[in-house]
Amino acid sequence: MSKIRVVVVDDSAVVRKVLTAILNSDTGIEVVGVASDPYLARDKIKKLNPDVITLDVEMPRMDGVTFLRNLMRLRPMPVVMVSSLTKGGAEITLEAMEAGAVDFVTKPALDLTDPLANYGEDLIEKVKTAASARVRRYARDVALPEVAPKYSADAVLLRKPASRSFKTSEKIIAIGASTGGTQAIKEILAAMPADAPAIVVTQHIPAAFSGPFAQRMNRISAMTVLEAEDGQRIVPGHAYIAPGNHHLLVQRDGARYVCRLHDGPAVNRHRPSVDVLFRSVAQNVGANAVGVILTGMGMDGALGLKELRDSGAPTLAQDENTSVVWGMPGEAVKLGGVDHILPLQRIGAETLRLVKQL
Repeated sequence: MSKIRVVVVDDSAVVRKVLTAILNSDTGIEVVGVASDPYLARDKIKKLNPDVITLDVEMPRMDGVTFLRNLMRLRPMPVVMVSSLTKGGAEITLEAMEAGAVDFVTKPALDLTDPLANYGEDLIEKVKTAASARVRRYARDVALPEVAPKYSADAVLLRKPASRSFKTSEKIIAIGASTGGTQAIKEILAAMPADAPAIVVTQHIPAAFSGPFAQRMNRISAMTVLEAEDGQRIVPGHAYIAPGNHHLLVQRDGARYVCRLHDGPAVNRHRPSVDVLFRSVAQNVGANAVGVILTGMGMDGALGLKELRDSGAPTLAQDENTSVVWGMPGEAVKLGGVDHILPLQRIGAETLRLVKQL
């Protein structure tokens, strides 16, 4: 199998060197070129025909998002954005995801003693995933690394035997997503009416990005979209986004549901974890919920969705054709946790229809 050819675009020579070293350390990847700004990148892309580019968000002469929009209009290809952990960096990166980037990583810490450790694993995995994402004109099978999860959802919330809960008037929609999920969630929330049932969302996202992401979703949705807070009451017409670096759980408080935040270990290498959210909904909401798993890399959420289905909740998964990466939904289907497999554009309406039948 041929190597994934990558062009690294960043205005910092040090960052270019670090990213190149990390990517070249993997036998399945080759950095074929680097560029310090979008104009040089344009020439390198034409000359080298890479499979993936990593693109700095903030660069001189032309910002990364403007370059990305031009690239996706003229020559669509997989792009992984490299972003700083700042509010401005988060806003620009979310714009880049809307413009067609497959995923993003944060800027590497330049004082790392071993830059090929945790950061390197994440970067390599995302570049490999991007190479097989559906923005490509020509699909190519790329073997993704298999990384054993360090913890299951048991590390945060112990599993209990599935039991069908009593019916209540308050319903909850639980949504989980990863790679490509920011756009998928946007499409669903934009389709929801102001009086929709409460929605809880776990999207794999860094802490600096979850607040700006919730604010962007609030601007495009008739619902009120918030970054979840511990102890916050869950009410209809509101959507609650898990804050980066905290698991989001749904708990019952008398006749009400509330958000609980948990800073326990990463589950399936993620915090927040979709499995944790889905398990909490299965245990506390059960048949009064609808579970939805969207595009994403890996298997986080697959087991949790099965637990939701076993508790009596109807479940949906985004189909392969409309997913950027059919990892999480595909795993959920394999485990038998999915009642309905639908294209993204139909999920919002079908979710509302299922809620009305509860």
